[in-house]
Amino acid sequence: MRRQGAVKGRGRRLVEKIKQRTTEMKTIVIEWLHLEVGGATCRRCGDTGLELARAIEQLQAECAPRGVEIVARETPLPPGQIAKSNTILINGVPLEEVLPDAEASTSCCSSCGDLTGRQEQCRTLVHLGQAYETIPRDLIRQAVCRIGGCC
Repeated sequence: MRRQGAVKGRGRRLVEKIKQRTTEMKTIVIEWLHLEVGGATCRRCGDTGLELARAIEQLQAECAPRGVEIVARETPLPPGQIAKSNTILINGVPLEEVLPDAEASTSCCSSCGDLTGRQEQCRTLVHLGQAYETIPRDLIRQAVCRIGGCC
């Protein structure tokens, strides 16, 4: 006689397979690229970093119960790579490629200029016709949700 709740043979393997699948987490890596000179970054990149931190906190709480792990990476850039500054990559893909109706642009950034000693153009994000110098947490969240399906 079999005990209630006991699983034998093929049924046990199936249960183990289901358990394994439910414990495997999908990982989404969010990488923030920003100018850094002497340990400092520009105002708009710094503000994007704050927005990103808030978005990651919210996403981790929303996505973990659905089996999606959110991992954050920060990549400081030297002045020679300023064209990549203020970029957010989601699993290696720029945020503007994940969101519909979004594109990268640039505008003059006096804060970057203060760090490099020359006039600089820093990346901005244009979404639905609105230009953002600081990438808002809501757009970061939207992009991650599109990829992860967790929120």
